[in-house]
Amino acid sequence: MNLIHKFNINNMYMVLDINSGAVHLVDKITYDILDYYPEISKKESISKLQDKYQRSEIEEVIQEIDRLIEDGLLFTKGLDISKWKEKLNNQEKAIKAMCLHIAHDCNLRCKYCFASQGDFQGERSLMSQEVGRKAIDFLIKNSGNRRNLEVDFFGGEPLMNFDVVKDIVKYAKEKEKKYNKNFRFTITTNATLLTEDKMNYINQNMNNIVLSIDGDKSTNDFMRPTINGKGSYDIILPQISKMVQKRRDKDYYVRGTFTKYNLNFSKDVLHLAEQGFKEISMEPVVTDPEKDYAITEEDLPVIFKEYENLAVKYLEREKGKNPFHFFHFNIDLSQGPCIYKRLSGCGAGNEYVAITPEGEIYPCHQFVGNEDFKMGNVFSGIKRNTIQKDFKEAHVLNKDKCNNCWAKFYCSGGCHANAYNFNKDIHIPYSVGCEMEKKRIECALMIQVHRLQKS
Repeated sequence: MNLIHKFNINNMYMVLDINSGAVHLVDKITYDILDYYPEISKKESISKLQDKYQRSEIEEVIQEIDRLIEDGLLFTKGLDISKWKEKLNNQEKAIKAMCLHIAHDCNLRCKYCFASQGDFQGERSLMSQEVGRKAIDFLIKNSGNRRNLEVDFFGGEPLMNFDVVKDIVKYAKEKEKKYNKNFRFTITTNATLLTEDKMNYINQNMNNIVLSIDGDKSTNDFMRPTINGKGSYDIILPQISKMVQKRRDKDYYVRGTFTKYNLNFSKDVLHLAEQGFKEISMEPVVTDPEKDYAITEEDLPVIFKEYENLAVKYLEREKGKNPFHFFHFNIDLSQGPCIYKRLSGCGAGNEYVAITPEGEIYPCHQFVGNEDFKMGNVFSGIKRNTIQKDFKEAHVLNKDKCNNCWAKFYCSGGCHANAYNFNKDIHIPYSVGCEMEKKRIECALMIQVHRLQKS
């Protein structure tokens, strides 16, 4: 089993101690010696490298490596796997977050939409006030002792059913004191239906807002047309800009999707930064590999270069014009998520569920419409507990492919929906997604090390 991971980005040689999380910025000789030592003896390592470096240099570096090993900062031993497997498999979980599909309808026709342009492969429908309130009751009932609860308004396009959004928020807030709960609300929107009144309401009542746009005009309009086939960029951009200005110090994300048609997505991220947006996310499309816009293994080298290029530009802008935060480059080296969270993953099906307009319960929004994953409904509760069990046990320690992966404590085993969509098994990670995630993690670690080096 690998205990370290080496990588080189932006002319920086780095070594990650996988189990401790320690990240070391090293010189080229140390980087090269770790190809051999301590897997092979000191004598053999010197023999392998004596034509490249002086013997005294090699011996000095090996002494430093030995000190790091002794201090528990390099080649750290792993977890007690059997203990943690048992704990994760038997852990009682309470639902803390819920994705409300407030509208299975949309006024855009994005070509890559996993929700089939909003209808989730079914009839177009809007959530009723009754279902919304029952969903809040369901969350309260199944949240156990958790006080802080998350409700995400999702679609389709949730602004198509905004009166029900407001009713649900009001109803949830009325329940807070009685049940000792604190609700946080997020809404995801394509921004086309934002009005002054809606913006003001969202700004006052939503803890976060996700605003969808794919980059510059050519990129966005190619994949995100309106119902009549026209581009949406000129409608969306002014609305998003106005909403972001209203947010001031409140949370928001401007979120895009990249496909095979814009593998040079770093330019789209930078375009969004140039509009003054500070919080940006750009996600790779996940779709049927037969689609012409699907990302495939052959695209990975280009994508890797794009992430590295974006990481370098990201650092350049930190002290310059139009700095921004990129979602996938956020890693906390000082502490990071707790070990339980790092092993268990997103919590889909146990700590997180999605609710359809009819009140049906699914493990997450990307499983909605697949009857094999329908868990129950908000009126009678969860009936298919085996689905919860399957998702609870789909943690990183139960995934064979993850056992020897250096990134397992950062990605937590990857997305269950992507695993199922590509492999028909939530226990087998989506390999192309894994490779992209590993590159994002390397870039994020480089950024953090660079900051520490300059501080």
